[in-house]
Amino acid sequence: MRRLLPTLALMLLAVPSAKAQGLRPFCADRPGKATPPCILDVGHVQIETGLADVVFLRQPDAHATIYTIGASEFRVGLTPRLEAEAAWAPLIVDHDRDLGHRTGVGDLTLGLRGALIAPDGDGSAVSLEGFVTAPTATHGLGAGGWTGGVRLQAQLPLGPFALGLTPEVDVVRNASGHGTHPGWVGVAALSHGFGKLTLGVEAWGAVDDDPARVTHQASADLTAAYAVGDNGQLDAGVNIGLTRDTPDLEMYVGVAHRF
Repeated sequence: MRRLLPTLALMLLAVPSAKAQGLRPFCADRPGKATPPCILDVGHVQIETGLADVVFLRQPDAHATIYTIGASEFRVGLTPRLEAEAAWAPLIVDHDRDLGHRTGVGDLTLGLRGALIAPDGDGSAVSLEGFVTAPTATHGLGAGGWTGGVRLQAQLPLGPFALGLTPEVDVVRNASGHGTHPGWVGVAALSHGFGKLTLGVEAWGAVDDDPARVTHQASADLTAAYAVGDNGQLDAGVNIGLTRDTPDLEMYVGVAHRF
C-alpha cells in the first residue's frame, strides 16, 4: 500500500489538466456516505475506487471482519444534466466467527442521476438519483435478490463550509429471503477546504423495517480528500458505529480520477 498510493498520485498528475478544457470542477462521490449532486461533463468518464475497506463488527452475538478490495464506481456524463453510474466490488473477504470464511464478489448497482437545478450554477445544487442492484454477489455476500431505491442529493453553501444532505428511500430484501420491505437512510455532511485538502464530518442513520426485526443504525463519520491536479483525488475515511445494529468501526482509503 505504501508503494501503491504514490504511484497512483503520479499517474493522476500525468494526465492533462481538465481545467484547460473548460470542464466543471472535479467532484467525486467519495469519500463518505453523503452523495454530492454534481453531474459529470458530457462524454467524460470518472472512476472512483476503494483501494481497501475494512469493517469490524464486535458484539456478543456477532463477530466479523469484512474486507472489500477494489470496489469501484464508474460514472459517465450523458447530457449536461444527466449521468449514468455503475458500481461493483470484485473482491470481498468475510471472516465471521459463526459462519466461517467467505470470499467472493459483490452485487452490481446501476443508477441514473439527474440535476434538478442547473449544475453549472453557483450556490445550491440539487439532484435526484434512482438505482437498482442486481444480485451478482457470491452467496452470503450480497442482498440476495433485486433491490433498489431513490435518493435526493443536495449541497448548500454555509459560510466557509459546504452542507450536504442525502435522504434516501430503499426497497430492501427480507431477511427470510422472500419478499421486500422499505428502508430509510439519511446523511448530513459538513465539509471545509484547506487548499488541496478537504475535511468533513458526517452523521448517518438508517432504519431497516424488516418484518422479522426492525433495525436502527447510526454512525459518526470522518472524511478527508486530497486533490491531485484538476482531475483526481486521494481519500480516506473512518466510520464509528453508534448503535448496537451498526458495525463498530469502518476504515477505508481510495482514489478517484476523471478522464
